[in-house]
This record gives sequence, structure tokens and C-alpha cells, in this order.
Amino acid sequence: MAEAYDDVPMMDHGGSGSVRRDAESMESNTGCSGTGSLSSEGEDDTGGTTYAENSPWVFLPEPLFINIFLNLTPRDVLNAGQCCKRWYKLSKDDYIWRRYFRREFNVDASIPLKRGADSWRSEYRRLTNNVPMVLTDVLTSHSHQVLHVSFSHNGKMFATCSKDGFVILWNAAYPSSIRSSYDMRKLNWKYTQFSQFNQSDTLLLVSGVHYGTPHSTSGEIAVFTVQNGFRLKCRVTNRPYDIFGTWFSDQHLLSGDLSWLAHLVSTSKLWLNKANQEVDSEHTPVRNQVYKFYNRNASSIRAIMVANCPWLADEEEKKRKAGNEGVGDAEATAQPGTSVGGSSGTSSAANRRAGNPLSHYQMKQEQDSEEEADEDESDVGPNDGNQQQDPLFMHGQGPGAVPGPEPVCEPLDYASPIQYLEEFRQEYEDSYYESSDDCLEDDDEEDGDAIGGAGERPDSLSECEDEELENPCPKYLIFSTGSKTYTPHQIGFKRIVDVNFPRRLEPGPSLRERVALREQQRERQVIMGEMSPEEMRLQYVLQNESPPVEPNWANYEAVADRFDRVDKLIDLHGHIIGMGLSPDHRYLYVNSRPWPRNCVIRNPLEPPAIAQEIDIHVIDLMTLKKVGKMLRAHKAYTPNTECFFIFLDVCDSYVASGAEDMHAYLWERYYGVCLAKYQHEDVVNSVAFNPRDNEMLVTTSDDYEIKVWRSLAKAKKLGIVPVGRAVEFRKQKSNRPPPQPQYAGRSFV
Repeated sequence: MAEAYDDVPMMDHGGSGSVRRDAESMESNTGCSGTGSLSSEGEDDTGGTTYAENSPWVFLPEPLFINIFLNLTPRDVLNAGQCCKRWYKLSKDDYIWRRYFRREFNVDASIPLKRGADSWRSEYRRLTNNVPMVLTDVLTSHSHQVLHVSFSHNGKMFATCSKDGFVILWNAAYPSSIRSSYDMRKLNWKYTQFSQFNQSDTLLLVSGVHYGTPHSTSGEIAVFTVQNGFRLKCRVTNRPYDIFGTWFSDQHLLSGDLSWLAHLVSTSKLWLNKANQEVDSEHTPVRNQVYKFYNRNASSIRAIMVANCPWLADEEEKKRKAGNEGVGDAEATAQPGTSVGGSSGTSSAANRRAGNPLSHYQMKQEQDSEEEADEDESDVGPNDGNQQQDPLFMHGQGPGAVPGPEPVCEPLDYASPIQYLEEFRQEYEDSYYESSDDCLEDDDEEDGDAIGGAGERPDSLSECEDEELENPCPKYLIFSTGSKTYTPHQIGFKRIVDVNFPRRLEPGPSLRERVALREQQRERQVIMGEMSPEEMRLQYVLQNESPPVEPNWANYEAVADRFDRVDKLIDLHGHIIGMGLSPDHRYLYVNSRPWPRNCVIRNPLEPPAIAQEIDIHVIDLMTLKKVGKMLRAHKAYTPNTECFFIFLDVCDSYVASGAEDMHAYLWERYYGVCLAKYQHEDVVNSVAFNPRDNEMLVTTSDDYEIKVWRSLAKAKKLGIVPVGRAVEFRKQKSNRPPPQPQYAGRSFV
């Protein structure tokens, strides 16, 4: 029975010793042999065990035993199961463990056992032993706020970005150590804010902010090799900097640019760039414009990401067979004039502020606050992000769970569950597409040996790149945006089609010809400037030319043909501060701070006040509909004009997010319950799961620290002595939660 005892290690409770002594006494009274209690589970229940004649324990019915066990703690039941074979069998009854599971983790009774799970007992063991719970590493190499962390796809490395200007590449094995680093301040960067590995883990995309004026939104993307040296491969401009940038394919990345057209009206251009820009000819293109979106109300595209969606290919095939041509924009909900952008404001007086700031914080000071947008916007999403809901759990730090009436929930402790629509779990279980990796190359090669030294491709690189773009996996471009205000409150979706590079750039006029043409234009501008409007009109008439007419950029209907259309918009009616894709790219999780219900926006430069609570929304990319939400998931304190990005991450089993209450939070994806929160000394900006080991979680914070959390089982297997332990959420706790920090407002540096 030693194996059974160790099978589900729990926290030792105070009453376990007495139960074990009582069990031993019962064993002597019933005549249970010691060897019988250690028999394997497969033996006959009566073999090797004798009972005293007329002992009441022989005739005690199983329902009564189960009722007794339900009043014990899980640890006590495991201890009682060591008395004899009958008790051992009863202690493994799945009905008991289903009750324990639902009671302690507060799982709704209507939620069935997760498909693929062996039993409720195994699920209880998983959520007890295999959740990142113990602190194993505290990394302090950064000298300023750590804004972001990302893992390589093979789980061997992770990268961190910080306001100290460094990007650091770490080895993920215990104990974590620095593999490489680079000071981006050498390239006139103010700080690094985002990183992402390509699919083959040979290149690292790093996004950052340039030094400049207080109102500057200029940023840049750099690409580094991560094999056989940390070498800079290319640099790409990125404006505004909170577009972040993302990989489109293994050797191509997306960046952005912003151009103002008129008051409160701008355009966001997205560019496809080659990561390898060492070309043989000056006429070989290395970047190409992909999309050009219309922005109104001082907004812009933000936080772009690309999702691989193989199911779109099946939809196209069905439509082709049905005789329907086209890409399938029938369900597009974006109205003409809908804005495709959004950014947040921050204090213009702050030189270096806390957290990961959003761009356009100068907009409120620069634009005329009296001008209002007259165009009506369509409401493309239900206003369900503003409801308030009391927290369902409280936690404690004591080792025991005392049965009895449920304690009153503390109003400052947030551990709300994810409330899914009924069809979500069926789709979650029956999803045919297990992973978007079907669209990508196999990345199992050790350290990129099959790809070439230093992460570089063979000589046929250009041919491989062309094949990547000519036969792409169906993709969605996803971004945060806004139409009613400059703050992002919508999620935009655009089906990516026909992405390619021209084979060769046209040389165009020579330098001598371009200089002569430029001189002619300047002379003409000088002459035109001295003419009256009537003289200018006659001059155009004499030359059989039409006078140039500046488009009315504020009228979207008049200029719509100049821009790309958004396929789908989902309005979350709140300030969007973070997004994360599930590993199979099927579900999008979004952090949002809701607006007041039924609020009216009269001035795009004065968005509604946002709640201090952060909601999490779940969107199914197969249907482009919201399938779940978590109200009051965790806390934030900054106002709308000072709001910044809080990154979240999703793995196969769990969802985790940072928060402004000096904690990160973790939820179980299928059951929707909050399991733990992870302590820091300041705002937690980012979290990341190891994609090859979901029992490892990394959190980064404004307290300059990077913390690595592993599960109890993993720490025991590696022989790690934990540095600390996360706060575990269970329904029944005897101790009160620690007091929450009292914030008078966010400090700025």
C-alpha cells in the first residue's frame, strides 16, 4: 500500500494521524492481516484477509462506508485505505473522488469528466501535483522592470525583455542560466518590450521602443539568431511600437507603420519582411506591404498576431464544391467607416512609466477635445463585459482544510471561474484539429542541426521562402482596435490570402533622372505658390490636366476603395490590455477592463472610465464567436489614460495571466476554475508556460525579478528544494487570505 499512499500526495492535515491510529485499531479488531493490507489491487478482495466472527465491520454496507469517507479529508481517506483491502478498494471509489474534486475545486456538477482523463481521482491528483505551484528559481539579472517573457517551441529556452534595454536568452533547464544577452541601447533603443521565437527556434524576434521625444511612438523590430551565437540578423522599423510585431512564417515577420491623413484619421500599414535581408541584388525585395487599414477617432492597429487555421481550408473546399466563389467574407460584420485601430493614453509628463505603456498617450493633449465623431458605429458584440459578479472562492495559506460551512468570500480576493457556453466543452473535446503545427515544419531536430549552423538556411533559402508564401496554411491576422474611441475595445480578424513578394523590383529611373524630376517638381511648386486660385485653374486647363483634389479622409465612404476591409469585429465594450492564443490556435483569450454598462461615448478622446477588475473573454476562431468569459478575474488599478499591457498565456490545460495586484493567476482551461496565484512585489506584466512542459511557468514583474514555478511532482523528480510556494485556491480553507495592497495610484519612474 505504500504505492497507493504516494500515488496522490496531499498536504498533510492535522487529523490524519488520529484517523490512521483509529484505522490500525480497527485492523486489529477485525483481524486484518498486515500482509493483506499490502496486497496488490488485482487480488481477490477476500484473499489473505480474515475477519473476527460477528465483527460489525464485516457487515457494514458500502454506502455507509462511502458516507463516512465523504466526511474525511482526501489525505485521511488515503490513510484509511491502508488498513485492509476492502478499505483500500473503497478509498479509490471514483464517486468519492468526484465529490472531493467538485467540492474542493468548486467545479460545477454539470461539468463532466474531461475526455481522456482516467478518473476523477487522477484529475484530483493532477490539479494537486501537476500544477505549477512551487517557486524553484528567482532570476535577478535585469536591472529594471521585466516586461515580457516568451518560450521557444522546443521548451529549451526562454527570452525576457526589460526596461533596462536588454533582451536575455535563458536556458530553461534547472537551474535556469543565461545563454546570451544583448544591450539594445546600443541601437538607440529605450527598452525592449516583446519577443517571439520562430517555429524552428532558430530566430528570435525582439520588439522595442526608440529613444525620442516624449510623444514619440517610434519603435523597431530586431531579429537575432539563437543557434551557435546570438547575432543580429536584421532590423525593421515598427510604428507605433505597441504593434509589437509577429512571425508570419518561419522566415517572414510582420511589422507596422502609421501615417496621419487628417484630424483624428490615420492609416495603419502592415508590412511583410524577410528575416534574412542579406541579398545578392539591390533589386531583390525584402519587404512588401500586405494590408492598409483605415483608422478613425485617433486609433491605430495594436498587438498583431497570426493564427494558423487549417479548418479554413476545409471551409473553402466546401464552398468550392457548393459553387460559391471567393474567400468567404459573407459573415463580415465590419460596417463601412469602422475603425481598425486603438491605443491608449498615458501621462505625457512621464518620461519612463511603470509597466508596458501603450502608444498615443499624447493624443488627448494634441487633439481638439471639442470635436466629436458624427458617424454612427455598428454594435458588433453584446454588452456582456460590464456585469459585476461576486468572487466564488477564497484561499488560505494553512496546510489544513477543515470541513464545515463555507467561509465568507473576501471582497478583495478574485478567483472567478471561466463561464463557458454549453457547446464549448463539446467542441473542446471533439475538436479534430489538435494542433496548428500541421501547417508548419517539423521542429523536432535537435538544436536546429537539420537547418544549418547558426540558425541559417541552406543556399536555397530564397526558394524555400517562396514556397512558404505560395502554399501557406490558412491564417487569420488578429489585432486589437477601436472605432468609438482611441482606446482599443474591439478584436479585428482578417483572413490572410495572396501573400507574396514580387520576384524582382523594377529598377525605375536612374539617379540623374530622379534628381531632374525632383527639381522640376520644386520649380512647379514655387510657381504655383505665386498664382491665384483662378490662375492655377487656367494653368491646369491649358495643360489638359485636372486640378489635384485632396480626398475627404473623414468620409470613409468616399475613400473606402483605398483601404482593406476587416472581415470580422468583436466588440468587448472595454479597454483591451492583453491577448493570447491556445496552442492549437483554436481559441483566443483576451484581457479586458470593462466600461460601465450602457455608457455613451460622445468624444473619442474621452473614453469611458474602466473598471479596476480585469475580465477574460474566450473567442472560438472557428466560429469567430465568444464562447466564454470570466468576470472580475483579477485586479488592475491604473486609469484609462495610464493603462498598459498585461500579457497572458495559454497551454493545453491551463490559462495564466499577470495582474496589477502583485500576483499572477492560473486557471484550468476545461473546468474553468482558478487554481493558484503567484506572488511578486509589484505588477506582474507577463507569464509564459513551457510549451513542452505545462508544469513549468515563468512570471515577470516590475519588481525586476523573473520567477520560475514548477509542479510538486516535477520539483520532487528533479530533487529541487523549493524557494517558496504559490497561494493555492481551494473552496474550503480555514485561514483568511492575506490583505491586498492598498493602491493610491500607479507610480511612475
